[in-house]
Amino acid sequence: MFSLVIKNGRVVTSDRVLAASICINEGRIAAIVEPGAIVEAEKVIDAKGNYVFPGAIDSHAHLNDPGYNWREDYAHGTAAAGVGGFTTIVDMPLQNEPALTDGKIFAKKLAHVAPNAYVDYCFWGGLVDYNLGSLEELDEKGCVAFKSFIGPVSPDYVSLTIGQAKEAMEILRSVGARAGFHCEDYSIIKWEEARAKRKEKNDWQDFLDSRPVIAEIVATKNIIDLARELDAKVHICHVSHPKVAKIIRDAQLDGVDVTGETCGHYLAFTDQAVIKNGSLFKCAPPLREAQAVEELWEYVSNGTLSCVGSDHSPCELSEKSEAAHGVFGAWGGISGIQNTMQVVFSEGVKKRGYCPTILARSMSEGPAKAFGIYGKKGAIAVGFDADLVILDPEKEWEITPESLYYVNKISAFVGLKGVGLPVCTLVRGQVVAENGKLVGQQGFGEFVGKIK
Repeated sequence: MFSLVIKNGRVVTSDRVLAASICINEGRIAAIVEPGAIVEAEKVIDAKGNYVFPGAIDSHAHLNDPGYNWREDYAHGTAAAGVGGFTTIVDMPLQNEPALTDGKIFAKKLAHVAPNAYVDYCFWGGLVDYNLGSLEELDEKGCVAFKSFIGPVSPDYVSLTIGQAKEAMEILRSVGARAGFHCEDYSIIKWEEARAKRKEKNDWQDFLDSRPVIAEIVATKNIIDLARELDAKVHICHVSHPKVAKIIRDAQLDGVDVTGETCGHYLAFTDQAVIKNGSLFKCAPPLREAQAVEELWEYVSNGTLSCVGSDHSPCELSEKSEAAHGVFGAWGGISGIQNTMQVVFSEGVKKRGYCPTILARSMSEGPAKAFGIYGKKGAIAVGFDADLVILDPEKEWEITPESLYYVNKISAFVGLKGVGLPVCTLVRGQVVAENGKLVGQQGFGEFVGKIK
């Protein structure tokens, strides 16, 4: 007898959609059987013809805990993740106090967040100019990748030079670890900001102009050239433009081990949203033109961008104030961990006609493979954790502040309407969210390290 069977669902894998029942024991998928097959179970969930996706994995989340938890914390952030269909999050090392840069900090962070998580979680390790000697230790502890900036970053973190990035890649290559980079060229951005500030007053077009696509292109090329030369593994975070995606695609075809990620907001919004609405839509890299959005979808479809994450970057409303901080000082980041899956489904499947398999590839399998947790996470297959999302493809939605589980209920996604919504999220066979409501147990989420 199985502990749980999910019946009458349309199971979505990375390459097909099939009618099947999923049988679960001890938190793992034990069997996948044809619809109508007679199986005994302690509990049955009727998917009612809805899609059943592998649990989504957020490759890029800033939960700010410990240290800046007035922006977001593990209880609220992982609750929002579960409601939105993310069953595992990969948490960034910055906007933490202190940043996750050595083994002692790792242990303290794990002890702090473990009692609060509703879904499973991984850690990005820090990659800064003062912790190169701690990278191997962090890899051994279980960090799934290491985050660095080749561009401006908030005061609590440090950017790397290309020379420092080279040394870091050499160290990480020795342990088979992946380095992730925010790729925008530091010198271009700082010079363009200085040029803009010569004006008496700045507007949102000035912000957009200060972070041109060429800054992203230059930094991405530099990192990929290093990876090619060193035979290192790299990940390009939050790709905003198809010209950058093409550089990644060409490198992949040339045998470079480079993975690429984009985010829900780059697939749904354009630069005009920044000009019209201001700081709520400010992020880095910035939103791009409408044609770039359409072309970016093709790079998700063909697998170049194998990860679609949230880059959940929360803040208090006061930090977004243009009046207080100006266009350059206002907080740059979009809160999206709760809404990314529904937005990607609505924008990709409903609006643009892509097969639902695009979500299984880019939000489950791709991240799991990039971050070394595939086999445990990332697919609906026997032996994998029973991380599953039942999504009603016909359910209409509108995102409201009241629906959000964040500490700060602000988001560029508020007011967006669409079709297709997660209605049940399971982590290791346990229901953690249902019909837009959190029903899971705080502390149920477990740390997931890179599979050695």
